[in-house]
Amino acid sequence: ADMAKKSRKRKSVLKKQAVKKRKPKTSSRMWRATRFLCSYSFKFSCLLAGVVLISLFFLYLYENLLTSPYVRLERVVVNGVDEKLKHALLKMSELKPDTSLLSVRLDELKQRMEKHPWIRSVNLEKRFPHTLVIEAEKEKPCAVVVMGHLHYMNRWGKIFRRVDKTASMDLPLVTGISTSESDREKQLQLAARVLRLLEAEKGPWSKSQLSEVHVEKTGHISLYFLSLPAVIELEGTQLDRKMADLKRLVKHLKSTGRIHMVERINLNFREGAVVSYKNDGVVS
Repeated sequence: ADMAKKSRKRKSVLKKQAVKKRKPKTSSRMWRATRFLCSYSFKFSCLLAGVVLISLFFLYLYENLLTSPYVRLERVVVNGVDEKLKHALLKMSELKPDTSLLSVRLDELKQRMEKHPWIRSVNLEKRFPHTLVIEAEKEKPCAVVVMGHLHYMNRWGKIFRRVDKTASMDLPLVTGISTSESDREKQLQLAARVLRLLEAEKGPWSKSQLSEVHVEKTGHISLYFLSLPAVIELEGTQLDRKMADLKRLVKHLKSTGRIHMVERINLNFREGAVVSYKNDGVVS
């Protein structure tokens, strides 16, 4: 009985001594958050101020370099073209003697110089402290295109300049070019391909012996050689495959003494060719 009484008393005391949980103080959490934000803002402000100061320093340094004699442009070297084109490129560059080499914008200068009709490409290089090097490639006419007016064409099929009236032309003619832009581009590309192929030939089949390339919309071409009285007709893309057959045929016609009678050689056949003679005779 005594033990039961003591047990009941102990439970009564424990109930009276119930532990109360502490509630976190809201003000304390807000203070810590405010202190963290202030610390972060201060560090960020210091970093931003440092970046601004460094930027201002480099800007100041750059402005001083622009006027410094240590990087002043004193020499312009132009390679790859003749004296006449050198003077033209220097004039187009608009570079002044007191220009800083740092202030020269190579992309803008390149675009400006490549607008010259006789310039195919320009590469520029700054060589500190005082030199600008200009490597220029001159356009080389490969043929003269008859298209309303006479125009120079390079070996890639690009028309780059109208032919002057006083210019001497020792170049093959490209005729039959369409007024349609899409057809014209294809025809010029085909003519350029034919001319590049003949660059590797020698003797009577060389490009120097070619007087005219007539290009049709269909892709067929007619070749006129100074060394041959006949017109050669074929599909332009087949010239590399047909060249050996053409040489054998012309050799045979020469050996039989009939070459001077030939008016037209048509190679637009899978096997063989058709030879037309001046007296209206045709031989397959």
